[in-house]
Amino acid sequence: MFPGWLQIALVALLIILLFGRGKISDLMGDVAKGITSFRKGLKEDTADTASAADAKEVSDSRVIDGETVSPTESTANDKEKTEV
Repeated sequence: MFPGWLQIALVALLIILLFGRGKISDLMGDVAKGITSFRKGLKEDTADTASAADAKEVSDSRVIDGETVSPTESTANDKEKTEV
């Protein structure tokens, strides 16, 4: 069974009487600051990721027996070496 509106109002009134308006508003202000800093951190993280991706592209190649081989060729060469 769900609590009725009267029960919810009574609990809210008790919380206000016990903690006072000042402490509740301070708590809500701290929660708002936390949310703001979290969003700011997310924006900085995406900006860092984007700048790191734009910074430099790295070619994915390997040198096997003095020859530069792409990853798809190197896996084929590795299979040939294990079969021999």
